[in-house]
Amino acid sequence: MASVSLKHIYKKYSGGVTAVSDFCLEIKDKEFIILVGPSGCGKSTTLRMIAGLEEISEGELFIGDKIVNDVAPKDRDIAMVFQNYALYPHMTVYENMAFGLKLRKTPKEEIKRKVEEAARVLDIAHLLDRRPVALSGGQRQRVALGRAIVRQPKVFLLDEPLSNLDAKLRAAMRTELTKLHSRLQTTFIYVTHDQVEAMTMATRIVVMKDGLIQQVDSPQNLYDYPVNTFVAGFIGTPQMNFINGSVIKRDGNVYFKFGSNELKLPAEKANDEKLQEYIGKEVIAGIRPECIHDEPMYLETLSEWVIDAHVDVTELMGSCIYLYVVAEEQNLIANVNAHSSSTVGSDIKIALDVNRLHLFDKDTEKCIIH
Repeated sequence: MASVSLKHIYKKYSGGVTAVSDFCLEIKDKEFIILVGPSGCGKSTTLRMIAGLEEISEGELFIGDKIVNDVAPKDRDIAMVFQNYALYPHMTVYENMAFGLKLRKTPKEEIKRKVEEAARVLDIAHLLDRRPVALSGGQRQRVALGRAIVRQPKVFLLDEPLSNLDAKLRAAMRTELTKLHSRLQTTFIYVTHDQVEAMTMATRIVVMKDGLIQQVDSPQNLYDYPVNTFVAGFIGTPQMNFINGSVIKRDGNVYFKFGSNELKLPAEKANDEKLQEYIGKEVIAGIRPECIHDEPMYLETLSEWVIDAHVDVTELMGSCIYLYVVAEEQNLIANVNAHSSSTVGSDIKIALDVNRLHLFDKDTEKCIIH
């Protein structure tokens, strides 16, 4: 088992294109860390540099206490699982899983033991004689994982391994991967653009944008304490609502004002030193959909933060309804009770739980207060 350390890693291509900039990260032994971000943010490039499939332009990469910048991929003691599984079509499942061990001249009995053990862990023992063409997407993914497991590497690298699966199977495989990590007690480094995968599986999440790390934290802390509007909007489904407005002070109270609405900030937020320099200035407020309510109970308990809104669209999700509303020309999404009486085209009252309001600097988009 091993830790992985990336120190000021850069990836620069000819023509002045920088795919990854000043990437610094300490990955602990046995950690399940996920790199997440939109397409083109540099997450897969970073993974490929760890694997040795991409050359590092600047910086140092350590696996354990050994610097591996110039170490060949096969000598890094890592195993990579690709998006397209990369199975050999002419080989059986057993032969695919055994292939890497055969190249290492592992004794046949040991190969048989390791392949059968991995197949049992992944519940594919009954598929060992089949070829990839006769397998479903989920079964192929398990075979690809099995091929990695038998090598017992120090680090597993997984590049969007679930993106080719349908939604139901993807959800099931998320659970299986979490169990597998717990069972193997090995370091997992996983790349995805799907923040749901990141939130449900990771020990820590690395949020990336334009080749730069935006924030590294536990899933819950990323959700509750995003450092900027990008992280706030990327983490969470539906995404956080953003409202353009200003901070004003009157009669000793501090308000967030947008349009004709003035939302009095709770004392804890109003008295925050960081907020004082934004009095009279424009800011961006962020509020999660589940913090906007249309139920009578909330309209009463949060009465000082009730505003008018118009319902444009409703989406029934089974356990809840997403209300797409307009308030003072601002588009908002509310996650409300499935038995909500709000209907398309109606004018309603909504209550914003300002206790859970975030405020961001309009220019830098960095968080001022949570």
